[in-house]
Amino acid sequence: MQPAFLYGILLKVTTMDIYNLLTSQNITFQRVDHTPVYTCEEANRVTPGLPGARTKNLFVKDRKGKRHFLIVVADHKATDLNRLGEVLNIGKLQLASSERLQKYLGLEPGAVTLLGIVNDPDRHVTVVIDEDVWQQDAIQCHPLVNTSTLVISKAGVEQFLQSTGHTLHITKIPERELAAS
Repeated sequence: MQPAFLYGILLKVTTMDIYNLLTSQNITFQRVDHTPVYTCEEANRVTPGLPGARTKNLFVKDRKGKRHFLIVVADHKATDLNRLGEVLNIGKLQLASSERLQKYLGLEPGAVTLLGIVNDPDRHVTVVIDEDVWQQDAIQCHPLVNTSTLVISKAGVEQFLQSTGHTLHITKIPERELAAS
């Protein structure tokens, strides 16, 4: 799907567009609509028993803001961004601002999703998926809004990323060590 333009302004892909895109590429998905969710705990509460890896997504940048990453990890994992920066040979990573999230992925906070990569036609964002998530048969993700959850097979995710021109990077995402009390 090519980005749409109106009067020279890039139009971001909408939720309806994402369903159409997945369907046009014969990527099957299971869809569950629910109330808006802002945390993994809320999402798990409204989608009990849904198959696939339960994920959380972090949109991060390097210190200078020149490189951006969409990190997909298991929902229970506390990610160590400093160690992840070392693993990726980037240096320090930090969460990107909501303005950057809107600029690069066309998303609002609370709706960060792997599918948002469709709004990055110039491939400014690198997709990094934790190997623990990638070992699952399917992945749960939002369809650009936090009022639905989709389950997409791993093969479907690969096909989707190929269609956007993004390369998939699978790595062991380091966990933050919890301080002993």
